[in-house]
Amino acid sequence: MKKIWISIGLLIMAINASGQDTATTDTTRVNLVFNGSFEEYRYCPKRVDAVGILTLVEGWYQPTRGSADYFNVCGSRECGVPTNKLGSQMPHDGDAYCGIYCSKTDYREYLQTRLRRRLHKGDSIQLSFYVSLSEESNGAVATLGGLFTKDPIYDTVRSLLLHKEYEKLTDDIQQVVATMYEPQVVNPTDIPLTDTKGWQQVSGIYVAQGGEQYITIGNFYTAELSGYTEPDSLTKLLPGAYYYIDDITVDCLNCKPPIADDMNVDSTYLTKEQPAFSVGSTFVLKDIYFEFDKSTLLQQSYFELMSLITLMNTYPNMKIEIGGHTDGKGSDSYNLRLSENRSRAVAEYLILKGISERRIQYKGYGKSQPIDTNETEEGRAKNRRVEFKILAI
Repeated sequence: MKKIWISIGLLIMAINASGQDTATTDTTRVNLVFNGSFEEYRYCPKRVDAVGILTLVEGWYQPTRGSADYFNVCGSRECGVPTNKLGSQMPHDGDAYCGIYCSKTDYREYLQTRLRRRLHKGDSIQLSFYVSLSEESNGAVATLGGLFTKDPIYDTVRSLLLHKEYEKLTDDIQQVVATMYEPQVVNPTDIPLTDTKGWQQVSGIYVAQGGEQYITIGNFYTAELSGYTEPDSLTKLLPGAYYYIDDITVDCLNCKPPIADDMNVDSTYLTKEQPAFSVGSTFVLKDIYFEFDKSTLLQQSYFELMSLITLMNTYPNMKIEIGGHTDGKGSDSYNLRLSENRSRAVAEYLILKGISERRIQYKGYGKSQPIDTNETEEGRAKNRRVEFKILAI
């Protein structure tokens, strides 16, 4: 298992200017996408699921219920490299890659991650990634691309990802207006992505509007607008077009000085001033996500967890308790068990990343300690939380 280590200087910069970009004298530009070649992972992939959530690749996740896949040289026969259940291909970089479907109907799969920092207005951003069509596909498309957004995109569909706005008609009636997203970088329609032997590059430059911090990779167009073709060379065993994705980079071309190799830490417990850490202080981990009604950590939690790991690496004597809390729905016993399992999942992740288990305790509190009303959905959402409490420093 590969280990991920973040510079201690990150925390110092975040304390001095939380949520702001910090100047650096480093002369080397770095990728604004973390883990762009999918080399960092929790566990080796074991199978390809028809449904599911991408949970193995550090920092990457699915914005819909489509089931993107992960392949690694350490994987099983289904998920191996170069040969796997969906075809055969050597990585463009490293030992791993992901895979997504772009069907000739509405089914779609996407990959999403958070950038290392928010983009500034006027930033000249170059996106590049490589794709290889599985020889087992039924067809090929052209319009794979990347969509930059200020906020993460979530939807429960397994189809084309659409931008949805809710328009209130009356007090009791509202309608949904759905439009296609327009990715800022997209491969031209007249250049189909048909290479099954090697890798084709998708690349383009985008001038940021300011505030963008998420990128989603996939096909945002219907089949009719995607340049869909069915080359004779394909075996046509798989429905639609299946693409391996690798080596994703996002580079700011006009940032001076170039961006430093750090993660943006935007956490509630890191403020512009030196935080008054003291024994007994409790902080809410604001971006921790689990599968619905389960204790499986989702990759959307990655950046918040890494900022906590950075904090603990900066304060090597700090000991903490991870506390899990639920809303008021459900029985006391069920909520207590769920909250304990979720707090344990967070503690196990910290230990997996090198924090000594002697420094971490975990406890489930169920619904016994609400911080807001359980009478509204907003209040219940606040009550469903994971906190850490400082036991020693």
